Amino acid sequence: MAGTNDRARPRALVTGASSGIGQAFAERFAAEGYDLVVVARRRERLEELATKLRTAHRVGVDVLVADLTTASLHEVEERIAMDDALQMLVNNAGFGAYMPFAQLEPDRAEELIKLQVVAATRLTRAALPGMIARKNGAIINVSSLLAFSASLPPTPLPARATYAATKAFLNTFTELLHHELAGAGVRVQVLCPATVRTEFHRLQGMDPDRLAVPPMTAEEVVQASLAGLKSGEVVCVPGVEDYKVVAEYQQARTRVIQSGLPNKLALRYQ
Repeated sequence: MAGTNDRARPRALVTGASSGIGQAFAERFAAEGYDLVVVARRRERLEELATKLRTAHRVGVDVLVADLTTASLHEVEERIAMDDALQMLVNNAGFGAYMPFAQLEPDRAEELIKLQVVAATRLTRAALPGMIARKNGAIINVSSLLAFSASLPPTPLPARATYAATKAFLNTFTELLHHELAGAGVRVQVLCPATVRTEFHRLQGMDPDRLAVPPMTAEEVVQASLAGLKSGEVVCVPGVEDYKVVAEYQQARTRVIQSGLPNKLALRYQ
C-alpha cells in the first residue's frame, strides 16, 4: 500500500473522492503533505486522481474501490481501523435523489440512508478508537445547508424529505460527538454547504449555474471547512458571514428542550 511505511507522514481517507468536494479535499490534503486513501465506486476516476496527486505532490495514494451501500463498506471500516497513521477522515460520499417522498422508490430511499447515515456512522466508529488512543485526529462529515430546511416548504427548494433528514442526522450526530470527545484530542465538524459547482446537481437534472443561489466552487467549500476546523467550528456553513446566526440557531434548540423539561401537560392541550 502506497505510503503505509512512512509513519512520519499523516494520512487522510476521503469517501466520494472521485469528483466534487471529495476530490477537492483529496487535492488539498495532498498539497499539505498527507498520504491518502481515496474511496469511491469509479476506479478509473480514482486511478486518474491518484496518479495526478502522486506526480504533483509526491505523496502516497491508495485507491479503494467500494460501494458504501453494500458489504464493501466493511472493507473500508477494516482499513480505517487498522491505520495507525490516519489523522483525517472525510465522510463525503452521497447523492441527492430529490423528489417527493411518495414517488421515491423504497430501495432508493434505503440506499440514501445507508450511504449518508449508516456508512458515515460506521466509518466514524471505525476511526475513533485509534484517534482517541493517539489523542490526535479529525473527522469531517459533509452535510448540507438543507439539513436546516425542515421548516421550509418544498418550493422553491427541491423535494427532499429523505435527503434533508439524512443530513440533519449528520448534524446532530456530529454535534453530540463533539461533546463526547471533549478533551480527547479529536476534532469533529459537520460541513453544510449550499449549492456547489460540481456534478452533484447535474445528476439530479439541475444546472447549478441556473439555480437561484449562485454556486461556490468545491475548493472554496474545502477552504471554509479546514479554516473552520482550525478555528474550532463544529458546524461549518461556508456561506454564513456572521457565525452568530449559527450560535442563535443552537441556542433556540436549547430553549425548546429547556421549555419542555418541566414535563407537565401544556395548557393548550388541556
